[in-house]
Amino acid sequence: MQQVADPLQEIARFLRRLQWAAVVLFLLWLLWLLSPIMTPFVLGALLGWLGDPLVDRLERAGRSRNTAVILVFTAMALILFLFVLLLVPMIRDQIQTLVTALPSYRGWVLTTALPWLEARTGLDISSWLDFSRLFELLRDNWERAGGFATAALGYVSRSGFALVAFAANVVLLPVVTFFALRDWDLLVARVASLIPRAQLPTVTRLATESSDVLGGFLRGQFLVMLILGAMYGVGLWLVGLDLGLLIGIIAGLLTFVPYVGPASGVILGCLAALVQFGDWPHLAGVLVVFGVGQLIESYWLTPKMVGDRIGLHPVAVIFAVMAGGTLFGFLGMLIALPCAAIANVLLRYAEERYTHSRLYAGDNAGILVEPDTRSRYPREPEQE
Repeated sequence: MQQVADPLQEIARFLRRLQWAAVVLFLLWLLWLLSPIMTPFVLGALLGWLGDPLVDRLERAGRSRNTAVILVFTAMALILFLFVLLLVPMIRDQIQTLVTALPSYRGWVLTTALPWLEARTGLDISSWLDFSRLFELLRDNWERAGGFATAALGYVSRSGFALVAFAANVVLLPVVTFFALRDWDLLVARVASLIPRAQLPTVTRLATESSDVLGGFLRGQFLVMLILGAMYGVGLWLVGLDLGLLIGIIAGLLTFVPYVGPASGVILGCLAALVQFGDWPHLAGVLVVFGVGQLIESYWLTPKMVGDRIGLHPVAVIFAVMAGGTLFGFLGMLIALPCAAIANVLLRYAEERYTHSRLYAGDNAGILVEPDTRSRYPREPEQE
């Protein structure tokens, strides 16, 4: 016979949940207020969390914690230095090439693409959109900006506060990363000591799965993006496209959203081939580059390095990044995927608890709920 809950206990339980909701809302409000200065701390903590498994592995190999941290931190610094040294000048040169080639793209659109579309559709597109004016605006803006790096440096040089903030972020990021790598295990142990003992096994299990899911996804996806960006860039460069490296980098960066990365690369690559060469062999070369890249990604890179570790739909990934950026700016974009992965783990756990609850199965003892063979969580005792 089901026991009748004490009304006072129900009220106390409701008040406790209300208190937790108020704490969560306060923390979100505080995060929103501090978002302008939180970026180096969050990025440093994220880098420390990503590098901690490698530090632990070096420790198990016999090295001290400080030695392992120094080795991992040095490797991260070298990778970042090589990225800035090699990739930034390359992107700058490609952007300058794009600015120089804009008149060619304008001429191709006005003299080839628009007449072809108007002849096939019967629509007077040129009367709706002034493409000539659009290209002039685009060229003027690019020339004034001089590329992303010049625009950012110009803004920083004009604003004393922005210059100080930029310098502080540059100094803080390696400092926070180093201490996050060194003290990550101590931080985890300190947080675990504050969790109520009755909930510690469940919280530990959920936190471990969230860390494994997100860490595996980020590390694997970063390698996939890097490899595909290099493959696409080199392949389009071999085809002969002047903007091949820039298009390859864009397609590689967008690979974390399935279908968006390769689709963007194919469209941009085909457009560049038509404008630069205007023949079918180079267009076929672009399609071959992305076709081979997709085969390698689908059958080797993604299954081996990423797998299905995050379980988020591509639309959910896009929504998480856009929502995080809208709410908290660049900081929100940094924490969007970690929060989405944790929320996904918690939702799966809540679904499994619900399917094993009295509310779902009912009170009829003759009903047997078939256990979910995919579940990673054992059924826990029901709360009376």
